[in-house]
Amino acid sequence: MTELYSAETMADGGIEELCRQIEQKENLRKALSELRAVIKEKALYEEIRRRLKEGEVIAPLLLSEDAKIRKNAAALLGDLQIQEMALQLYLAYQKEETLFVRGTILGALEKTDPYPYLSELQEQYEFLCKKEIPEHEKKHTREEIRILERILRKEGKENRHTFTGWEEKLLILLTTNGGYQNLITEKLSADRKKETSLGVQAVVNDLRKVTAIRTFRELLFPVRLDRTVVFEDGPEIFGEALANSKLLPLLERCHKEPAPFYFRIDLRGGFSLEERSRYIKRAAFAIEEKSGRRLINTPEDYEFEIRLLLDKTKKIHVFLKMFTIPMERFSYRKGTIAASMHPSMAAMILELARPWMKEKAQVLDPCCGVGTMLVERHKLLAAREIYGIDIFGEAVEKARINTAEAGMHVNFIHKDYLDFKHEYLFDEIIANMPIRGKRTKEEQDLFYRGFFDKSEELLTPGGILLLYSNENGFVKKQIRLHPAFKLYQEFLVREKEQFYMYVIGCRK
Repeated sequence: MTELYSAETMADGGIEELCRQIEQKENLRKALSELRAVIKEKALYEEIRRRLKEGEVIAPLLLSEDAKIRKNAAALLGDLQIQEMALQLYLAYQKEETLFVRGTILGALEKTDPYPYLSELQEQYEFLCKKEIPEHEKKHTREEIRILERILRKEGKENRHTFTGWEEKLLILLTTNGGYQNLITEKLSADRKKETSLGVQAVVNDLRKVTAIRTFRELLFPVRLDRTVVFEDGPEIFGEALANSKLLPLLERCHKEPAPFYFRIDLRGGFSLEERSRYIKRAAFAIEEKSGRRLINTPEDYEFEIRLLLDKTKKIHVFLKMFTIPMERFSYRKGTIAASMHPSMAAMILELARPWMKEKAQVLDPCCGVGTMLVERHKLLAAREIYGIDIFGEAVEKARINTAEAGMHVNFIHKDYLDFKHEYLFDEIIANMPIRGKRTKEEQDLFYRGFFDKSEELLTPGGILLLYSNENGFVKKQIRLHPAFKLYQEFLVREKEQFYMYVIGCRK
């Protein structure tokens, strides 16, 4: 293995020696490679550019008889982002016949200034897309096409799509936690609807009404393939089946602008990162080619996600997620923290507790976080006065922003709930209880005891305590130890992690 120069060696004259070797055309492969290895040290950029005379020393190497020297020279110019070298790179790209070098030169041109040559690059892109590519050339030609697409997109040549399918007849899937699909079904106006293990599937013709429902997690579109495809069939078979499905007609029917449509693939099902990456890459190539590049894989800047789920037989089920659909349900959420609950979960939990709520209630959230529970509570049933408490200052500041966006007035207090006092009592206390984290079992027991003590002190007779927690033992213990509280109902919301929603009445 070639020993690369360290940053310290570079500072002691290593850069100077490497640049001298390049200028004198000595050990070119090694010198170019080792200089590239240290180019990421920001302090070295200007120094290397100066010693290489702003690329003039490297430019002649683009015409070397050695393909690897041409490749490394182009890559180094790209690393240095010397715009003045764009013309030399473009001319080298035009002349280059070695496929593995063409992509590197084009990538370097992308990092300098490709825009004076856009019309020529567009012609090359169209030529490659129409060309019948031999199997042994596909790997490098696909990379060249991908870089050309990226350059053209950066210049704004791509379509950004406007969703227009609001009144189309569409098959949809609204995902939610298992067991509570009815919270969606009862609000969904549809020709046909059925509950599945993933959520609620339905045929609708007014998507605006669907997107107003707050209790679903995601809006997906099932895509039926023209044949059964299992994972073992391979990514090329799957890619061809998808390209021949009704996915593309669906996208064209629901958007104002024409193809191409830019997607990413998400494969779920317990695969290793390497296995998943390999499958996705090969499937994406097949989709692009079989769709005539009307579907283009752009994982870094996509508008659509093609999600693959495998059942027990390894049969592939395909769902489309359209990020072109404006989703305004939770637009108030401008700030979050790591522990923030997804707003659709908050909406679902509160919907479960709705029979015990009352309008114009005085509401307190003692673990308010960024205010999600309070906003969803108010949207479900308007409250009279709302208080939010949290010991984490950043969360409180973000909660102020979020509730202001929601058009609400909330009294926020940055304080430990156990130290909180108030001159009048509350009708409801709602809380997404903090997870145990680094607390010991004994510390968590003390926390729940203090929480119930304080809540008993602050709740009005007939009030309710709504808790979302995965500490079933501690909750039940405190209900037993506090005669003023009575468990009205509990809902198992997330079975795997054993999170429950508890509706607890105060009868003091």
